[in-house]
Amino acid sequence: MPTEIATFAAGCFWGVEHILLKQWPIKNDTGILRTEVGYTGGRDDVKDPDYRLVCSGATGHAEALKIEFDPAKITYAELVEYFYRTHDPTTVNAQGADHGTQYRSAIFYNTPEQETVARRVTEEVQAKHFAPRGKKIVTTIDKAGPWYKAEDYHQEYLFHNPSGYQCPTHHLHW
Repeated sequence: MPTEIATFAAGCFWGVEHILLKQWPIKNDTGILRTEVGYTGGRDDVKDPDYRLVCSGATGHAEALKIEFDPAKITYAELVEYFYRTHDPTTVNAQGADHGTQYRSAIFYNTPEQETVARRVTEEVQAKHFAPRGKKIVTTIDKAGPWYKAEDYHQEYLFHNPSGYQCPTHHLHW
């Protein structure tokens, strides 16, 4: 069976990648085959943005995680639910103290089937985990566009720098 790509933005991409790989380590044959942090969802006229430019807020790009996975071992629906479990999807353009469009909560679907699953899982998670608390998911669900790999030092950053900055919203919420 061919692999699939999932693309999520949930605040600082260091923490998004870190919590996912702690749950599903690649070496354990969990279905996660490869991850890469980078930038997506920005202005069409900005090509190959770098960290400094994205952090300026001028490009509209999100810090995001691209996941290559084996759908025979882990489903896209499981990944979407886990995405919601590991950040606060009820804040617009913010996670913890991090503010700006680059820290928004977004799902970038790569196929029409992924869009359908993302919308269904979002509705389910909203009803089960957020509506009872009077909260509303503000995550955007958009078609994936151009992907720009982040600089090498950002890749698996928190594994290489365990005392590096971690957004306080990146933990299991349920």
